[in-house]
Amino acid sequence: MGGDEIELTDLQIGDAGWLIMRHGELYAASEGFDHTFEPLVAEILADFIRNNDPTCERGWIARRGGERLGSIFCVRNTPDTAKLRLFLIDPKARGKGLGRRLLTACLDFARTARYQRMELWTHESHTAACALYQKHGFTLTGSKPVHSFGVDLVEQSWSRAL
Repeated sequence: MGGDEIELTDLQIGDAGWLIMRHGELYAASEGFDHTFEPLVAEILADFIRNNDPTCERGWIARRGGERLGSIFCVRNTPDTAKLRLFLIDPKARGKGLGRRLLTACLDFARTARYQRMELWTHESHTAACALYQKHGFTLTGSKPVHSFGVDLVEQSWSRAL
């Protein structure tokens, strides 16, 4: 593997702490989220680490050398439906196809795990991610204004058949 190659790895020691911190930092900087966002990320990760079934759930960390650049998780929502969680691309790695690569890995895994659908929850302000979801066959299934994490947002639900 060359020094510039990005690899997708399973969760390793330190990754959960990094994911909580990086989500908090990036969402505070880009969207004004307050400190109440980090506990949500921590709860998602704690549940995954304690209870994941590797036959139908998986998380990936994108790394170049020792540097973490992104993440995506596929978790069970129902026996037939997977949920995409914790999709994050560090700003220095954006625009280079990493988001597409992570999303493809997640969708491929969900198909292999025999899910029939994949769902996700996001915010309208994530225009690049929403465009990527649409390119990969997701359809917007719901949208509503909310006040979360100290700011006014528009939550969105997306879904696609597998």
